[in-house]
Amino acid sequence: MKKLKSWHSVAMLLSVVAVMSLWGFDKGESRDFQIAKNLDIFNSIVKELDMFYVDTLNPDKTIREGIDNMLYSLDPYTVYYPEDDRDELEQMLRNKYGGIGSVITWNENLKRSVISEPYEGMPAAEVGLKAGDILLELDGQDLLGKDNQQVSEMLRGEAGTSFTLKVERPGENNNLTFNIVRRYIELPLIPYYAKLDDGVGYINLSTFSGNPSKEFKRVFQELKSQGATSLVIDLRGNGGGLLDEAIEIANFFVPKGQTLVTTRGKTRQASETYKTLREPLDLDIPIAVLVNSGTASSSEILAGSLQDLDRAVIVGTRTYGKGLVQATRPLPYGGTIKLTTSKYYIPSGRCVQAIDYSHRNADGSVGRIPDSLTTVFHTAIGREVRDGGGVSPDIVVEHEQTPNIVYYLTRDNLIFDYATDFCVKHKSIAAPAEFKLSDKDYEEFKEKVKAANFKYDQQSERLLKDLKTMAEFEGYKQDAEAEFEALEKKLQHNLDRDLDHFSKDIKMLISTEIMKRFYYQKGSIIEQLKDDPDLAEAKKILTDLPRYHKMLSAPV
Repeated sequence: MKKLKSWHSVAMLLSVVAVMSLWGFDKGESRDFQIAKNLDIFNSIVKELDMFYVDTLNPDKTIREGIDNMLYSLDPYTVYYPEDDRDELEQMLRNKYGGIGSVITWNENLKRSVISEPYEGMPAAEVGLKAGDILLELDGQDLLGKDNQQVSEMLRGEAGTSFTLKVERPGENNNLTFNIVRRYIELPLIPYYAKLDDGVGYINLSTFSGNPSKEFKRVFQELKSQGATSLVIDLRGNGGGLLDEAIEIANFFVPKGQTLVTTRGKTRQASETYKTLREPLDLDIPIAVLVNSGTASSSEILAGSLQDLDRAVIVGTRTYGKGLVQATRPLPYGGTIKLTTSKYYIPSGRCVQAIDYSHRNADGSVGRIPDSLTTVFHTAIGREVRDGGGVSPDIVVEHEQTPNIVYYLTRDNLIFDYATDFCVKHKSIAAPAEFKLSDKDYEEFKEKVKAANFKYDQQSERLLKDLKTMAEFEGYKQDAEAEFEALEKKLQHNLDRDLDHFSKDIKMLISTEIMKRFYYQKGSIIEQLKDDPDLAEAKKILTDLPRYHKMLSAPV
């Protein structure tokens, strides 16, 4: 569903009236009366506007903005889906939609969408669409100027329907036309798994939507049959999904009858206790779970439960902090509302919710709960853990900041375009595990960047300029003129120097983009794991069993 960022005064008025029953009212009046009164006022305002407002109102748009504004004032997870947006809701809940199975990106210079990543085995890949293909026409309709959202909606549709797509492919003299039949697209639940060195099994779990527990069980048993003696579960960037699926996967590694999650809400239906229902697959295999700021919701339930039960070592950076549970309710005219009904609490009793949406700042903004206001809880064996800010790893991995130049190279599509040119020149490459971008290839990339007259904002230069302005304002600039001049010379914009200095980060992004072209999502994951500090720390702890068991033991 589109989030409308510009709130018209009419929509603001409607939303304020609609939520008046939630924010302060005369305590002498019953709540039922307050709701009825404000709904009556809301209906009357809509009628008065429709009759007397100077311009003709679009009721769907105006009232929809009012609804969106009202719901967003509660939390970002309470969302209204009219009948036309049902496909979006289905995709979120079932990890499935009708379409061609490809990511598209926007090219600002061309004012067109471009195929960014076709998914392996999906219609886009099967008909021969490739990353870098520029979308020209869909069923004869010119796509020039249509943004990614518009093009995406045109590409999607009922499974079994077909359309023609005309594209321009770099390296080809003539435009290409493809006849594509849409089908239900199920995004990979586990895009990559493998047995790594030292008997370490690795499973990349991308979502908890759909039915990932069934696939996870199959993959885990396959890894064990291959000789895996420990396991890494990668939940980085996994935004969650179904609560039941997180519990089912946790059940593979903890005893039957163990309480994993308790939800508490306003109604009896929203307040439940979830326990493991089956016998586990393996109670002893050492486990490390990789997390980051993109690990949220059901992912935090799995990671947090395994931490609270001292069943796994958590590695990476602090998770997102979403401890709220949503449910769907039907609405008239085919609509649905997804609304927050409860908070969840993991085995130690803590809730990982990082933002208290019920207490907003004067300007309406919200902030994370500060660490100083969080509460200490204890794992099953007595280790300290805290609530109110996501799941904090047992092993925190410090990550280097992404270089500024990398952001601009990505924004200007220079890495993407180089990968497209690379694929035109190379019809095949080495397997992902063996592939390495050569020095000659990187020199070609550098020449391409220079030829594009690439410009980027150097933060150090900008900050120095701000410092000079402040020094002049405070009267210190004249005395420090020589120092400023010396520093300016050292911070001069030097593209060659930056391309060499940050070559490691840039090469990794180029290689990952190339991997997508030849080996799809699986190849890009393999490339990123080659120099992955989180995975390296996980392998260290899993291959040092005395340290592993000590970390999960009661504190002295």
